[in-house]
Amino acid sequence: MSSPKQATDFVQKLSERRRSRCFPSQVRSHAESLVEEVLALLFPHFSEVSDCAGERIESELSDIESRLEVLIQGLAETYPTAHPESPSKFIAQLPDVLQALDLDAQAMYFGDPAAVSVDEVILSYPGFYAVAVHRIAHVLHGIGVPLLPRLLSEYAHQKTGIDIHPGATIGRSFAIDHGTGIVIGETALIGNGVKLYQGVTLGALSVQKALAKNKRHPTIGDNVVIYANATILGGETIIGHDTVVGASAWVTEPVPAFSVVGRHSEVRTRKTKEEEMDFNI
Repeated sequence: MSSPKQATDFVQKLSERRRSRCFPSQVRSHAESLVEEVLALLFPHFSEVSDCAGERIESELSDIESRLEVLIQGLAETYPTAHPESPSKFIAQLPDVLQALDLDAQAMYFGDPAAVSVDEVILSYPGFYAVAVHRIAHVLHGIGVPLLPRLLSEYAHQKTGIDIHPGATIGRSFAIDHGTGIVIGETALIGNGVKLYQGVTLGALSVQKALAKNKRHPTIGDNVVIYANATILGGETIIGHDTVVGASAWVTEPVPAFSVVGRHSEVRTRKTKEEEMDFNI
């Protein structure tokens, strides 16, 4: 600082910034510990506790609900217009989250010849971890919790290199292979049995702020396979079911069902529904 007055003014400015943005203490670390606690509840693979008694499980559920309540109350000071539903709504959706994740783990196992077991997928596959955190964050997003879902998605992004907005809607038996560099936007809709490889982007054609509430990201039909580094953009872009999108393809227009999209975005129809197009990378 060039003068004592400038130093004083700077300190005052920082003080005012802190008062105007009174986030809960250590909100990021609390968010991260919350999602790890949920994962440990759902999967013994992530738990350091061997006690499987019903009373122990009930205690963990209660603790998660209480921690979430505290986080929501703290965030209410910064987001007074947000009115999330009760944390009990989150707890009530955990059985569906678990069922979906079991199907995801099985899809990743059956879709990867290198996978030895479903346990290996759950414990070591970054794709499974990213999807698990996403399904938890998506529930929080759905019940109106501010900020927290984005903190969770960025936590998974940092750990895996996979960036999934908590608003994205993903169907059952979703498989990510390798995964690094995948980006899935907020309004993307993904059907059942979809498989993505590394570097895939499901993004928006326009980033204008005025379009923030519009559907900006593509819709992916059931049983679609999208290979490495393919880019699919736009809210009106629909990839029909049972389509294969080749590596490095650039797609900004709808694609019919049972299609094959080449590298230069040329589209052809698969000769038969049973035509084998699922290569392994």
